[in-house]
Amino acid sequence: MRENGPVTSATRQPETPAAALPPRLIATDLDGTLLRDDKSVSERTVAALAAAEEAGIEVFFVTGRPARWMDVVSDHVHGHGLAICGNGAAVVDLHGGPGAHRFVKVRELARENALDAVRLLREAAPGTVFAVEQTYGFYQEPAYPKLHMEIPDNLAPAERLLAPDGPGAGEPVLKILAFHHELDPDAFLTVARRAVGDRATITRSSPSALLEISGPGVSKASTLELCCAERGISPEEVVAFGDMPNDVEMLTWAGTSYAMGNAHPDVIAAASGRTVANNEDGVAVVIEKILAERL
Repeated sequence: MRENGPVTSATRQPETPAAALPPRLIATDLDGTLLRDDKSVSERTVAALAAAEEAGIEVFFVTGRPARWMDVVSDHVHGHGLAICGNGAAVVDLHGGPGAHRFVKVRELARENALDAVRLLREAAPGTVFAVEQTYGFYQEPAYPKLHMEIPDNLAPAERLLAPDGPGAGEPVLKILAFHHELDPDAFLTVARRAVGDRATITRSSPSALLEISGPGVSKASTLELCCAERGISPEEVVAFGDMPNDVEMLTWAGTSYAMGNAHPDVIAAASGRTVANNEDGVAVVIEKILAERL
């Protein structure tokens, strides 16, 4: 999940690391990475994704988005049709199209851990407001801002939303969202990680002070690692792309990784290479080079 807006200036020419092994899987973030700022997928990128799949390289979309927001790429799935959503909280089969997706794997955030995180963040950063993302439902506190252009299924304090008999009690919690109106985004992330500790995984993908809180050990990287292990694919055979702090673990884990030209400084530091910005089709630029080298 990421709102529009560049974080750093674009890099004009890709900085290309040497891949240890020929790639078998491409893992790409969506917002700020594969998608342009208007949320479109360019014709050049569509062609590059299709060419990669035709060459036998699997493409995984790995995003902070919930499954219901995957319509932006549902026309571009090939072969397996799987996507990693919610920062690793779910693996989703997109073959059915918008509204008909199937959850293949769910790595939920236990409600007791979520309640601990809410309590600790209220103490560490007064004024924090929360929303709850479940497999199909979305719930929020009344003071939580309208960030996601959708109508929540229920408005109530987070403690009520996460109660055993609360709304959506029969659904797994994928993550909770924490928003602060005043804190600097990176400072808020630091405060939250220190306060919550190992009770949850905390990251961010928005330029605003919006945190995404998942189960302990749940990240894009850890779920991608599970999916690759099932396919006999090693980290050295993975090429990954990202632009925000929620991509750092994935870029560090992959054998070859690229920060976008518009990436957060932490992402640039974590990646082994750098490509041009999302609005300049940075993912497609690298895929085209990979395929050209295979000829």
